Amino acid sequence: MARPGRNVALLVTCLVDSWRPSVGFAAVKLLEESGCRVTVPAGQTCCGQPAYNAGDRADARAIARLVIDDFESFDYVVVPSGSCAGMVRCHYPQLFADDPPLADRARRLADKTWELVSFLTDVCGRETVPGTFRGSATYHDGCSGLRELGVRDQPRRLLAAMADVTMAEHEEAEVCCGFGGTFCIKYPDISTTMVNAKIASIEKAGVDLVLAGDLGCLLNIAGRLSRRGSKVQVRHVAEILAGMTDDPPIAGAVEGGR
Repeated sequence: MARPGRNVALLVTCLVDSWRPSVGFAAVKLLEESGCRVTVPAGQTCCGQPAYNAGDRADARAIARLVIDDFESFDYVVVPSGSCAGMVRCHYPQLFADDPPLADRARRLADKTWELVSFLTDVCGRETVPGTFRGSATYHDGCSGLRELGVRDQPRRLLAAMADVTMAEHEEAEVCCGFGGTFCIKYPDISTTMVNAKIASIEKAGVDLVLAGDLGCLLNIAGRLSRRGSKVQVRHVAEILAGMTDDPPIAGAVEGGR
């Protein structure tokens, strides 16, 4: 378990910074209430995942070196995104496999990088959270958080501990939403088919709210729900856990399909 006062750096992520800053503020609140000293390094930009996924290893390495420089001095690096946390934790060491000194620095950074909710539960030992929400909700498991980092039960445990929240599973919870970074742009028809199946499953669950830990997924799901005229709201799980729901629900802005 994390000792109070540990120095934590928050890797905000590009999408949170650009589209949903409230997620970053919610993450800070949750971390500080867990006894952490939180710093948001001012020099951070992207984790390099878009370049990496597009096969541009040179730019991905250049960006990763900047992240290593900015974050390696902290006790922990916490990310409100399974995909960005997965990039640092799983792929940074591979990027520098041919450069042993940098590979060693990348491994050390990877070892102390955590997705937000898994850090709260698995490192800080949180069993309750300050947030409140009255209504029913379901959870979408982002691919990277689930498959690379093993984030599945952690958010559900914290949500189940909240008073007045009724959780319901939907059949497609662990299936990709079709976002996949540039995937939804390169293959819009496939992406639309995938997100249609996702939201059909969500609506079948009969819930008020769908939650996830990756903003890219949430923007994609919100976009299609909005186009279908659905009343299901969309939020990042950190906002609910922190009780920071003054901002309107997430509105779709990324959806690549028609």
